[in-house]
Amino acid sequence: MNRQGNTGLGNMSEKAEKREKVLINEDERVDDLQRNHYKIIQKKKGFCFGMDAVLLSGFAQVKEGELVIDLGTGTGIIPILLEAKTKGKHFTGLEIQESVAEMAFRSVCLNGIQDRVKIVQGDIKEASRIFGKASFDVVTSNPPYMEGSHGIKNPDQVKAISRHEILCSLEDVVREASLLLRQGGYFYMVHRPRRLVDIFCVLREYKMEPKRIKMVHPFITEGANMVLIEAVKGGGVMMKAEAPVIVFKEPGVYSEEIGTVYGY
Repeated sequence: MNRQGNTGLGNMSEKAEKREKVLINEDERVDDLQRNHYKIIQKKKGFCFGMDAVLLSGFAQVKEGELVIDLGTGTGIIPILLEAKTKGKHFTGLEIQESVAEMAFRSVCLNGIQDRVKIVQGDIKEASRIFGKASFDVVTSNPPYMEGSHGIKNPDQVKAISRHEILCSLEDVVREASLLLRQGGYFYMVHRPRRLVDIFCVLREYKMEPKRIKMVHPFITEGANMVLIEAVKGGGVMMKAEAPVIVFKEPGVYSEEIGTVYGY
């Protein structure tokens, strides 16, 4: 059963009226998201959202009237895109880094969607305490991929926290997602294929059953470097491996799927 809500552009004139003049710092830029005329504020030389976040926003399915939270929202890209693409009732982004959360909040104001998207500064490990158990229909997350001891930590602390399990682990993300979800709720995550065994084990430990996976390949001739995962809290045992995403059809040229389905 397809859970995807109808894509709604919303009342663009109403949103335009709610848009605020926000401060753009000298070390920041404003990028066009190619959706609903939405824009996002990002650091010129800092951590920026990537293809993984865009793919997750296309893979996640949100029905009309549902409540959604994105754990570790960073720039706020996922709740902003989901607000543009779906008819979910409300979208929350949780981000631990104060400066990043503040920047995400300004992006929300820039787009005039304050009534539908909220940015909260807080720790993923405390998410169920902050928001209450079983308070969301959908949870999304683009968590740090690297274990704390794996890979080269970026000297930029913001980037390091975004990429390495410094402030939260895979288990922290899955545990809190399970606690936040109502029974039968959906969890969507993008991660690395090499962590799949760990991911499946921890999902089942916290009573979330993998239902769909979709591998992402840079080119058709290359192995997967990302995997999109859907899990259901309390779901039955059956999983579907969907056709993979091929990002580029040739160097520098996105595939049709990226252009049409994910609107990138």
